[in-house]
Amino acid sequence: MNSLSRLSKLTGIGYLIIFVTGFFANFFVVENLVVQDNPAATFTNIADNEALFRLGILSFFIMVMADLLLAWTLYILLQRVSQTISLLTAWFRLVNAAIFGVALFHLFNILPLLNESRFPELFARILLQAQVMLSLESFNHTWIIGLVFFGIHLLLLGYLVIRSDYIPGILGYLLILAALGYLTDSFSYLLMSDYSRYKSVFTLIVAVPGVIGELSLTLWLLFRGVKDPSE
Repeated sequence: MNSLSRLSKLTGIGYLIIFVTGFFANFFVVENLVVQDNPAATFTNIADNEALFRLGILSFFIMVMADLLLAWTLYILLQRVSQTISLLTAWFRLVNAAIFGVALFHLFNILPLLNESRFPELFARILLQAQVMLSLESFNHTWIIGLVFFGIHLLLLGYLVIRSDYIPGILGYLLILAALGYLTDSFSYLLMSDYSRYKSVFTLIVAVPGVIGELSLTLWLLFRGVKDPSE
Protein backbone atom coordinates (compact mmCIF):
# COMPACT_ATOMS: atom_id res chain seq x y z
CA MET A 1 0.00 0.00 0.00
CA ASN A 2 2.99 2.30 -0.58
CA SER A 3 1.57 3.35 -3.94
CA LEU A 4 -0.38 6.61 -3.68
CA SER A 5 -2.43 5.67 -6.73
CA ARG A 6 -3.62 2.48 -5.06
CA LEU A 7 -4.23 4.41 -1.84
CA SER A 8 -6.38 6.86 -3.82
CA LYS A 9 -8.52 4.01 -5.12
CA LEU A 10 -8.82 2.59 -1.61
CA THR A 11 -10.01 6.01 -0.42
CA GLY A 12 -12.53 6.16 -3.27
CA ILE A 13 -13.81 2.69 -2.38
CA GLY A 14 -14.13 3.79 1.25
CA TYR A 15 -16.22 6.77 0.19
CA LEU A 16 -18.45 4.51 -1.92
CA ILE A 17 -19.00 2.24 1.07
CA ILE A 18 -20.01 5.27 3.14
CA PHE A 19 -22.43 6.46 0.45
CA VAL A 20 -24.10 3.06 0.06
CA THR A 21 -24.31 2.10 3.74
CA GLY A 22 -25.25 5.59 4.91
CA PHE A 23 -27.98 6.01 2.29
CA PHE A 24 -29.41 2.56 3.00
CA ALA A 25 -29.38 2.87 6.79
CA ASN A 26 -30.64 6.44 6.99
CA PHE A 27 -33.15 6.73 4.15
CA PHE A 28 -34.24 3.15 3.50
CA VAL A 29 -34.32 1.98 7.13
CA VAL A 30 -34.63 4.82 9.66
CA GLU A 31 -36.65 7.26 7.54
CA ASN A 32 -39.03 4.48 6.44
CA LEU A 33 -39.60 3.01 9.90
CA VAL A 34 -39.76 6.14 12.04
CA VAL A 35 -43.03 8.09 12.01
CA GLN A 36 -42.52 11.54 13.48
CA ASP A 37 -44.72 12.31 16.51
CA ASN A 38 -46.24 8.81 16.39
CA PRO A 39 -44.55 6.51 18.93
CA ALA A 40 -47.09 3.71 18.43
CA ALA A 41 -46.58 3.52 14.66
CA THR A 42 -42.81 3.80 15.03
CA PHE A 43 -42.69 1.00 17.62
CA THR A 44 -44.88 -1.24 15.45
CA ASN A 45 -42.82 -0.55 12.31
CA ILE A 46 -39.53 -1.38 14.01
CA ALA A 47 -40.94 -4.44 15.81
CA ASP A 48 -42.45 -5.79 12.58
CA ASN A 49 -39.23 -5.13 10.66
CA GLU A 50 -36.66 -5.99 13.31
CA ALA A 51 -34.34 -7.77 10.84
CA LEU A 52 -34.30 -4.69 8.61
CA PHE A 53 -33.66 -2.44 11.62
CA ARG A 54 -30.73 -4.63 12.69
CA LEU A 55 -29.37 -4.50 9.14
CA GLY A 56 -29.58 -0.71 9.29
CA ILE A 57 -27.54 -0.67 12.50
CA LEU A 58 -24.96 -2.96 10.87
CA SER A 59 -24.80 -0.63 7.85
CA PHE A 60 -24.17 2.34 10.13
CA PHE A 61 -21.42 0.36 11.86
CA ILE A 62 -19.75 -0.41 8.52
CA MET A 63 -20.00 3.30 7.67
CA VAL A 64 -18.12 4.18 10.87
CA MET A 65 -15.39 1.66 10.05
CA ALA A 66 -15.03 3.18 6.56
CA ASP A 67 -14.76 6.64 8.17
CA LEU A 68 -11.85 5.42 10.28
CA LEU A 69 -10.17 4.11 7.12
CA LEU A 70 -10.61 7.44 5.33
CA ALA A 71 -9.16 9.41 8.24
CA TRP A 72 -5.92 7.47 7.68
CA THR A 73 -5.83 7.41 3.88
CA LEU A 74 -6.74 11.09 3.44
CA TYR A 75 -4.02 12.05 5.91
CA ILE A 76 -1.42 10.18 3.85
CA LEU A 77 -2.68 11.59 0.55
CA LEU A 78 -2.65 15.21 1.75
CA GLN A 79 0.29 15.37 4.14
CA ARG A 80 2.45 16.69 1.29
CA VAL A 81 0.40 19.90 1.42
CA SER A 82 0.65 20.36 5.19
CA GLN A 83 1.34 17.56 7.61
CA THR A 84 -0.03 19.55 10.55
CA ILE A 85 -3.34 20.52 8.92
CA SER A 86 -3.69 17.08 7.36
CA LEU A 87 -3.31 15.51 10.80
CA LEU A 88 -5.84 17.96 12.27
CA THR A 89 -8.24 17.10 9.44
CA ALA A 90 -7.89 13.41 10.24
CA TRP A 91 -8.54 14.02 13.93
CA PHE A 92 -11.79 15.88 13.23
CA ARG A 93 -12.98 12.91 11.16
CA LEU A 94 -11.94 10.50 13.91
CA VAL A 95 -13.87 12.52 16.51
CA ASN A 96 -16.95 12.46 14.28
CA ALA A 97 -16.62 8.69 13.89
CA ALA A 98 -16.25 8.25 17.66
CA ILE A 99 -19.33 10.38 18.38
CA PHE A 100 -21.34 8.48 15.79
CA GLY A 101 -20.22 5.23 17.40
CA VAL A 102 -21.69 6.53 20.67
CA ALA A 103 -24.90 7.44 18.81
CA LEU A 104 -25.22 3.84 17.65
CA PHE A 105 -25.55 2.68 21.26
CA HIS A 106 -28.93 4.44 21.35
CA LEU A 107 -30.10 2.32 18.40
CA PHE A 108 -28.78 -0.84 20.07
CA ASN A 109 -30.77 0.10 23.19
CA ILE A 110 -33.99 -0.18 21.17
CA LEU A 111 -33.51 -3.87 20.36
CA PRO A 112 -34.29 -5.28 23.85
CA LEU A 113 -37.42 -3.13 24.03
CA LEU A 114 -38.95 -4.86 21.00
CA ASN A 115 -39.49 -8.08 22.95
CA GLU A 116 -42.39 -7.01 25.15
CA SER A 117 -42.58 -10.43 26.82
CA ARG A 118 -39.39 -9.57 28.70
CA PHE A 119 -41.19 -6.84 30.63
CA PRO A 120 -43.92 -7.17 33.27
CA GLU A 121 -47.43 -6.19 32.30
CA LEU A 122 -47.16 -3.15 34.54
CA PHE A 123 -44.51 -1.87 32.17
CA ALA A 124 -47.15 -0.45 29.88
CA ARG A 125 -46.74 -0.62 26.11
CA ILE A 126 -46.91 3.15 25.97
CA LEU A 127 -43.78 3.36 28.11
CA LEU A 128 -41.92 1.05 25.73
CA GLN A 129 -42.99 3.19 22.80
CA ALA A 130 -41.85 6.34 24.59
CA GLN A 131 -38.47 4.76 25.38
CA VAL A 132 -37.98 3.82 21.71
CA MET A 133 -38.71 7.39 20.62
CA LEU A 134 -36.37 8.73 23.30
CA SER A 135 -33.58 6.46 22.05
CA LEU A 136 -34.18 7.61 18.47
CA GLU A 137 -34.08 11.25 19.55
CA SER A 138 -30.86 10.63 21.48
CA PHE A 139 -29.39 9.01 18.37
CA ASN A 140 -30.27 12.08 16.29
CA HIS A 141 -28.96 14.54 18.89
CA THR A 142 -25.65 12.71 19.21
CA TRP A 143 -25.29 12.36 15.43
CA ILE A 144 -25.84 16.10 14.97
CA ILE A 145 -23.03 16.88 17.42
CA GLY A 146 -20.73 14.61 15.41
CA LEU A 147 -21.68 16.36 12.17
CA VAL A 148 -20.30 19.64 13.55
CA PHE A 149 -16.88 17.99 13.70
CA PHE A 150 -17.47 16.45 10.27
CA GLY A 151 -18.29 19.85 8.81
CA ILE A 152 -15.02 21.27 10.16
CA HIS A 153 -13.24 18.21 8.73
CA LEU A 154 -14.65 19.01 5.28
CA LEU A 155 -13.62 22.68 5.60
CA LEU A 156 -10.03 21.66 6.32
CA LEU A 157 -10.13 18.97 3.65
CA GLY A 158 -11.35 21.49 1.10
CA TYR A 159 -8.56 23.88 2.09
CA LEU A 160 -5.93 21.16 1.64
CA VAL A 161 -7.33 20.19 -1.74
CA ILE A 162 -7.26 23.80 -2.92
CA ARG A 163 -3.69 24.21 -1.67
CA SER A 164 -2.53 21.01 -3.36
CA ASP A 165 -1.09 20.95 -6.86
CA TYR A 166 -2.14 17.38 -7.60
CA ILE A 167 -5.92 17.44 -6.90
CA PRO A 168 -8.26 19.73 -8.90
CA GLY A 169 -8.98 22.87 -6.88
CA ILE A 170 -12.66 22.85 -7.87
CA LEU A 171 -13.10 19.75 -5.71
CA GLY A 172 -11.84 21.71 -2.71
CA TYR A 173 -14.39 24.48 -3.25
CA LEU A 174 -17.17 21.89 -3.59
CA LEU A 175 -16.06 20.31 -0.31
CA ILE A 176 -16.17 23.70 1.42
CA LEU A 177 -19.74 24.23 0.17
CA ALA A 178 -20.63 20.79 1.52
CA ALA A 179 -19.03 21.72 4.85
CA LEU A 180 -21.09 24.91 5.08
CA GLY A 181 -24.22 22.86 4.41
CA TYR A 182 -23.43 20.44 7.26
CA LEU A 183 -22.57 23.25 9.67
CA THR A 184 -25.68 25.25 8.77
CA ASP A 185 -27.91 22.24 9.35
CA SER A 186 -26.19 21.21 12.58
CA PHE A 187 -26.26 24.62 14.22
CA SER A 188 -29.84 25.21 13.06
CA TYR A 189 -30.84 21.90 14.66
CA LEU A 190 -29.16 22.90 17.90
CA LEU A 191 -30.45 26.50 18.01
CA MET A 192 -33.92 26.45 16.39
CA SER A 193 -36.85 25.26 18.51
CA ASP A 194 -38.99 24.89 15.36
CA TYR A 195 -36.32 23.10 13.30
CA SER A 196 -38.74 20.31 12.35
CA ARG A 197 -40.87 22.78 10.38
CA TYR A 198 -37.96 23.44 8.04
CA LYS A 199 -36.41 19.98 8.08
CA SER A 200 -36.96 19.40 4.34
CA VAL A 201 -35.20 22.68 3.52
CA PHE A 202 -32.19 21.86 5.67
CA THR A 203 -32.08 18.35 4.22
CA LEU A 204 -31.60 19.91 0.77
CA ILE A 205 -28.98 22.30 2.14
CA VAL A 206 -27.01 19.29 3.35
CA ALA A 207 -27.76 16.73 0.65
CA VAL A 208 -27.20 18.70 -2.56
CA PRO A 209 -23.72 20.20 -1.89
CA GLY A 210 -22.75 17.16 0.20
CA VAL A 211 -23.48 14.63 -2.53
CA ILE A 212 -21.98 16.81 -5.27
CA GLY A 213 -18.81 17.61 -3.32
CA GLU A 214 -18.03 14.23 -1.80
CA LEU A 215 -19.20 12.20 -4.80
CA SER A 216 -17.06 14.33 -7.13
CA LEU A 217 -14.02 13.66 -4.95
CA THR A 218 -14.91 9.97 -4.84
CA LEU A 219 -15.10 9.66 -8.62
CA TRP A 220 -11.85 11.56 -9.07
CA LEU A 221 -10.07 9.33 -6.58
CA LEU A 222 -11.38 6.19 -8.27
CA PHE A 223 -10.68 7.13 -11.88
CA ARG A 224 -7.77 9.58 -11.65
CA GLY A 225 -6.31 9.64 -8.17
CA VAL A 226 -3.08 10.89 -6.64
CA LYS A 227 0.00 9.66 -8.47
CA ASP A 228 3.35 8.73 -6.97
CA PRO A 229 6.00 11.40 -7.66
CA SER A 230 8.08 8.71 -9.37
CA GLU A 231 5.28 7.74 -11.78
